[in-house]
This record gives sequence, structure tokens and C-alpha cells, in this order.
Amino acid sequence: MIYGIGTDLVDLERIKKIKSLSAFAKKILGNQELKKYQQLTEGCNQSYIGKQFAGKEAFVKALGTGFKKPIYPRDIQILRNSFGQPEVLLSDAAKTYVEDLGITKTHVSLADESNHLIAFAVLET
Repeated sequence: MIYGIGTDLVDLERIKKIKSLSAFAKKILGNQELKKYQQLTEGCNQSYIGKQFAGKEAFVKALGTGFKKPIYPRDIQILRNSFGQPEVLLSDAAKTYVEDLGITKTHVSLADESNHLIAFAVLET
């Protein structure tokens, strides 16, 4: 059964205007995401961080909570499996919180088109 659905849209121009993209990355990305971010070239890293942020926003919208204790942006990592499919990895505290809600499966889809980045999340019980 579906617990929640969330979506988020990011304008890439807003990401490009961030004065310190690396500081923003350190604020919102988990360790594995940050490693990936640091390997990307300029331009690709802007799109990556925008999609990551959109995915995290969509996830907390599906939860119905927004970012608040115990789930903040760094507690949600959206990694890609060997096929490129996004998969959610939660911090221990966030995982416990989500499991206590009865959520057993998470799905996130990320897409981009020129200056728009979109994410869609579905949480299942």
C-alpha cells in the first residue's frame, strides 16, 4: 500500500547562482554522494546536486514531514545502482524513523530537461 507520494522541481539556474556550490554540497549531501559530486566536472556537478536535492525534497514530501528531526538532507542519500537506477540509503536514525512508520519500500525517480530537474518519490508500507 502507498504511504505517500512526493515530487519536487528544481530550476537549474537557481543552482548555478549559488555562491559556493561546494559548501552547499557539504551541507546537503551524504558521504557517498559527496564523493560522487567531487568527481564530476563543473556543469555536471550542478545538475547532480540539483537532482539530489530534488530527490531528497520529494522523499520528505512523501513522508509528509519536510526536513525535521530525525531526517535532514544529509540523512537521505540517493545513490545509483549498477543500472543507474536511483536507490535511497538512509542514516540509521532516519531508517529507524521510516521503519517505525511501517514503510518497507522506497522508490525515487530523477529526470532532467535543459534547465529543469525533477524528482518523484513513492513510499510503500
